[in-house]
Amino acid sequence: MLDQVVLLAAVTVLGMLEQAYFSLKVIYARRKHSVSPPATTGPPEFERIFRAQANCSEYFPIFVFSLWLAGVFFSQALAVLFGLLYLYGRYLYFHGYAESAQGRLEPLYFSAKMQWVLIALAGLGVICTMTQAYLGLDLLHSFSHVLGLTEHT
Repeated sequence: MLDQVVLLAAVTVLGMLEQAYFSLKVIYARRKHSVSPPATTGPPEFERIFRAQANCSEYFPIFVFSLWLAGVFFSQALAVLFGLLYLYGRYLYFHGYAESAQGRLEPLYFSAKMQWVLIALAGLGVICTMTQAYLGLDLLHSFSHVLGLTEHT
């Protein structure tokens, strides 16, 4: 069982480290711009960093759930691939937003697409697992056959 989820766990830990990094950047920005907690407003440079970190934190639970559901019920390899691309997109988003509000847009759209792929894989995996368990239909095998990825059995 562990070998089936170790890569998902590794991507999750990488995401947690990324979140910690973003939080540290907010702490450094607070010090640099003299914005003491609990204040959330200050110079535009601080507000962009604060907002980038908050936005990344808001979406992190959705990312983790969709990563694991896609990996367990669809494909660990695909979940890991799209999970790493999502984290890369969030890294670019954070640094783009720190520079300018406009700089966040392209990485935001990229990471949103990666997130939606993970959600779709998770949903498809859960549906296919349920149809196999409760209806005896192996939809993943049927889809693979229709796409020519497997031989007919």
